[in-house]
Amino acid sequence: MKVVLKPLFEAELPAGFEDIVREKLRGRELKTGETVEVELLGKPLPFKVLLAEPSPLKVDKGTKIEFSAGEVEEFTLEFEGEVDDAIPFAKGLVLVIGSEVRIYNWSGQKVYSREFENLKKVRAAGEKVVVVHGEKVTVVEP
Repeated sequence: MKVVLKPLFEAELPAGFEDIVREKLRGRELKTGETVEVELLGKPLPFKVLLAEPSPLKVDKGTKIEFSAGEVEEFTLEFEGEVDDAIPFAKGLVLVIGSEVRIYNWSGQKVYSREFENLKKVRAAGEKVVVVHGEKVTVVEP
């Protein structure tokens, strides 16, 4: 059982602070994504729960507490057809679905979509996407 917390305040956390926070949270139920407060020296210290494994998790003396400065972001795109290939590049993600090439930005918004006859391969480099189809090559810069 593990909890990863992101401090929502500016301060350097001393070594062993995990043990203090574990004791303050002991017996509480934590869920991934929620914000919790730990009172220390009469001041509430807010933390975002980046990960509670499992979620929800009841904190006990064996719960591992970790601190993180970063945050994990995730989104899932769903399609009617099977995705044949996913190619990351500087500006986003290229998806090949059958004979269609779709380009999405890193926020998951579609910025380009086109069907290609005789689609052979798709490659990405830097900020450009190269599509080989039939006897042609198309370069896309979204």
